[in-house]
Amino acid sequence: MKKNPCRLILTASCPSRQRFSTAEAAVPPAVVSPRQSEKLYHKLSALGATGGSVSRTLNEHIMEGKTITKIELSRCIRELRKYRRFDHAFEIMEWMEKRKMNFSYADRAIRLDLIGKARGIAAAEDYFNGLSPSAKNHHTSYGALLNCYCKELMSDKALALFQEMDEKKFLYSSLPFNNLMSMYMRLGQPEKVPPLVDEMKKRKVSPCSFTYNIWMQSYGCLNDFQGVDRVLREIVNDGGKDNLQWTTYSNLATIYLKAGIFEKAESALKKLEAIMGFRNREAYHFLISIYAGTGNSNEVNRVWGLLKSSFNMINNLSYLVMLQALAKLKDVEGVAKCFREWESGCTNYDMRIANVAIRVFLQHDMYEEAELIFDDALKRTRGPFFKARERFMLFFLKIHQLDLALKHMRAAFSESEKHEWKPLQETVNAYFDYFRTEKDVDGAEKLSKILKHINCLNSSVYSLLLKTYIAAGKLAPEMRQRLEEDNIEISDELEYLLESVCPK
Repeated sequence: MKKNPCRLILTASCPSRQRFSTAEAAVPPAVVSPRQSEKLYHKLSALGATGGSVSRTLNEHIMEGKTITKIELSRCIRELRKYRRFDHAFEIMEWMEKRKMNFSYADRAIRLDLIGKARGIAAAEDYFNGLSPSAKNHHTSYGALLNCYCKELMSDKALALFQEMDEKKFLYSSLPFNNLMSMYMRLGQPEKVPPLVDEMKKRKVSPCSFTYNIWMQSYGCLNDFQGVDRVLREIVNDGGKDNLQWTTYSNLATIYLKAGIFEKAESALKKLEAIMGFRNREAYHFLISIYAGTGNSNEVNRVWGLLKSSFNMINNLSYLVMLQALAKLKDVEGVAKCFREWESGCTNYDMRIANVAIRVFLQHDMYEEAELIFDDALKRTRGPFFKARERFMLFFLKIHQLDLALKHMRAAFSESEKHEWKPLQETVNAYFDYFRTEKDVDGAEKLSKILKHINCLNSSVYSLLLKTYIAAGKLAPEMRQRLEEDNIEISDELEYLLESVCPK
């Protein structure tokens, strides 16, 4: 995932490093080694699997005679947020607050952001409204709440807060503008981005690299490639080196790739490579992915070779990116070779990598190869295995082996006791396609009951069920009542189908 240099990521500052004993009394600050922080983080990170309590874990850490500093906790919060473990990060901040640790402006912003993610926008608003005026400033509390609104696409509240920030003279950086631009792009309103950039310039607010990138993207979405090129020229001529980064060219390459203008996309990639630096793993990943998108297998393999020569160890993520690229290129032999290379040297089995290989092999009817990988994965990792099982379901339905498809369905339901799972729409469609082809109403009804049990029964499922009845030439006089009982709104399509199986 590309890093956003202007995104509202507010790391905890710690003007006073506080340590707490079992009596929770502050003692003089001490240097915290990265290793010590890692040990505490590993304990907290493990809670995702064990389901334990953050506060209990921290208290037990202290009871073992160890100390905890604010800087340690800030590092843990940062890592947990990076991996979207917002509930646990939020619980750490609650623990800190109960122990009267000093909170800076940035800490309050992080807390507000975590409240929004873990407890919802209403709770974030309550926290914001409860802060004293002296505890708020433009970068932190106001900016964090604006970011929450924009992330949740609450445009009315976002614009009202933006107006309030304007009245308080808080709009003197690019961050609030960037938040609105991101919101408009996610709302499918790219035409609203250029006017915001114009407004920034009128206010003499300098764009940052993210501003330029999202401005460029907006023109790409509008198919205004002259506008894209104008933004690039402005970055080169006026933005300076701070704003001309490798991500500028990665952004440009993505725009041209989506438009199918491969020559310009690859030209941008060459410029990216010239400025990215030798040991930039993320940039290598991007080059591999985009070259795969243009269908240039020679460049994919060349960059892979450069990446391998730049690092002593090739991590799982790099192998995942390469396997996905080879899959996109339909290079089955390359996938097999790359997977064997990873498998022979991996110390941490990554099911995502196995999933790519399984998907490719099954797409090319190489069942035995896929089964060998899956059987090995069952021995080497605890899963979950939902993606692989759905791939096997699709394969067996394609070759009309319903019993084997249902075997994986049952196994997936068994595993869902530990991990929440709902089948992909593609999988549901494949089952109903099979039932419709076989005119198997009983099978379709059984699947519908299963989907109802896991709260996946919706209008799309009923539409597929009705089509199965029609294909089998059967009536279902009770169907309107069932739709009403399941709170399914009868759309025009459903009404049309109902007339065939359940005439009024």
